[in-house]
Amino acid sequence: MENSTEVAAFLLLGLTDDPRLRLPLFLAFLLIYAITALGNLGLVLLILLDPRLHSPMYFFLGNLALVDFCYSSAVTPTAVVGLLSGTQVISYSACAAQLFFFTAFATVENYLLASMAYDRYVAVCKPLHYPTTMTAKVCAGLILGCYVCAFLSASFYTGDTFSLSFCKLNAIPHFFCDIPVVMALSCSNRYVNELALIDVASFVILLALLIILISYVLIFNSILKMRSGTGHRKALSTCASHLTAVSIFYGTTIFMYLQPSSSHSMDTDKIASVFYTMVIPMLNPVVYSLRNKEVKSAFTKIILKAI
Repeated sequence: MENSTEVAAFLLLGLTDDPRLRLPLFLAFLLIYAITALGNLGLVLLILLDPRLHSPMYFFLGNLALVDFCYSSAVTPTAVVGLLSGTQVISYSACAAQLFFFTAFATVENYLLASMAYDRYVAVCKPLHYPTTMTAKVCAGLILGCYVCAFLSASFYTGDTFSLSFCKLNAIPHFFCDIPVVMALSCSNRYVNELALIDVASFVILLALLIILISYVLIFNSILKMRSGTGHRKALSTCASHLTAVSIFYGTTIFMYLQPSSSHSMDTDKIASVFYTMVIPMLNPVVYSLRNKEVKSAFTKIILKAI
C-alpha cells in the first residue's frame, strides 16, 4: 500500500465516555495544570532571581522545570477541552505537531535526567574538581546536546508514525495523539515501523539509564568509602530528589513505549498517560523543592521581600 493519507483529521474520543465523570475530571485536570504551571514556572523564576541558585545543579533543574511545563502544555489543554466537548476533532497536521512536541520535550527530560546524574557524580565523587569540571561552557553544551538529540529523535518518531497510511478509520480512543494509539489506526503493515520505533526508543532510554546507573554506582561506591555519617547523609540528600524523579519518569515510559501497540490495553494506557503527562510534571517541582533547603530558603526570601 502506498504511503498516502486519506484522512484529513482525527477524532479524539477523550478520556471517558461517561458524562458524569467529565466535569469532575475537567476540574481536576484544570487544577493539576494550574499547579504544574505555577510550580514549574515559579521554580524557573526563583532560580533566575536568586544568585545563590546560580550553580550547575540548579541550571539543570531550571531546564527540567521548563521542559516539564512544555510537555504538559503539549497535552493537557487538549485533554481539558476534550472533557468539555466529549469528542474533539484534531487535524492531521495538528495531531502530528502534538505528537512531535510531546515526544520532543519528554525526550529532552530523558537526557536531562542523565545529565543531572552526571552532575551529581562529579559533585559527590570529585568535589574538589567540581568547579573546573562543571563549567558554564560544559553545562551549556550538555543542555544544547539534550535539546538537539531530543528534537532529532522526535523528528524520527513523528516521521515513522505518519509515514503509515490511514484509511478512513480516524477515531483515536485517547485524549491526545500518542504514538501507540495513532499507529494502531493505520491500515498499513506497521511491523517494521513499530520495530524501528522500539529500537530507537530503547536506545534513547537505555543510553540515559546506563549513564544514570553508572553515575549512581560510582556515587554509592564513593559514599561507602566516607567515614563521616554526616557526609553520608549530605551525599544521599543531594541525590534523593533526582532518584525519585528518575524512578517515576522511567517507570511509566518503559511501560508505555517499549512494547508493541498490539499488547496495549487502552484503559491502562489512558491511566498511565494521565500519570506521565500531567502528574509527573506537577510532582517534579514539589519533589525537588520539599527536599531542598536552598530552594525553600530562596522561596522564603522572595516571599518576605514581596511582603
